[in-house]
Amino acid sequence: MRHCEITRQTRETNIKLLLNLDGTGKNNIKTGCGFLDHMLNLFASHGKFDLDIHCEGDTFVDYHHTVEDIGIALGQAFNKSLGEKRGITRYGHIILPMDEALILTAIDFSGRAYLGWDMNINAQKVGDFDTELAQEFWLGFVRNSLSTLHFKQLSGTNAHHIIECAFKSAARSIAQAVKINLDYVTEIPSTKGVL
Repeated sequence: MRHCEITRQTRETNIKLLLNLDGTGKNNIKTGCGFLDHMLNLFASHGKFDLDIHCEGDTFVDYHHTVEDIGIALGQAFNKSLGEKRGITRYGHIILPMDEALILTAIDFSGRAYLGWDMNINAQKVGDFDTELAQEFWLGFVRNSLSTLHFKQLSGTNAHHIIECAFKSAARSIAQAVKINLDYVTEIPSTKGVL
């Protein structure tokens, strides 16, 4: 079973996160930020990851610390659950449509943290969620999952659709990458022998 529990406590947030990579998409998410709850519910459902997240954060300031720290904790959970990454496919990519939005994502669980963020979100907010926080979430994720993740917006005008499409696309790319390749189940997918 590839699963783990992450606890992250700072002066700004208190997070408990449970992740099962080989789940069915069931989730229980309470971050204190409704839009982020919605995105993470979609992420779990589209990736077929079982995901429980409970966060108490300083949302009276804004959602920045909550969003960033959950991205960090989720990245840590993926890194811990994958272990030495033996048998994983390693790479995943998809072009995902949602109404007028079209987002390409591609990921490599390479052991090297990099976020390519080629996104054009015209609105500053979706409800009370600052749209720039989507990038902060994924920065936290890649830095702690030690992955290279690219987002490229091919089309889209509605900020909600663009961000939602990005989370769904990332989930499906990540699901491909963490899937066990039965032809190479005992191998680490790198000529270096380590990731």
